[in-house]
Amino acid sequence: MKRTQLYLEEDAWNALHSFARQSGTTISELVRHAIREQYVAGPEQRKLAMEAFIGVRRARKEFASAGAYVRRLRRGSRLGRLGGR
Repeated sequence: MKRTQLYLEEDAWNALHSFARQSGTTISELVRHAIREQYVAGPEQRKLAMEAFIGVRRARKEFASAGAYVRRLRRGSRLGRLGGR
């Protein structure tokens, strides 16, 4: 890891400081994350990652029939607990 120094406008620093406190991390980690997201993983890499993710649960037996899976979710009082119905 290399050390660097940044000069930020007051409003940018305030926003980063506030978000870091809320999320329990540091401004440095927020900046590193933003750089990785913006400059390290290009669009092609993100596309490959999404393509690799598609269908990861396909082999699970509870998803064999989408209709049956949804009916099982709707059964019972789950909707009543969630929506007060």
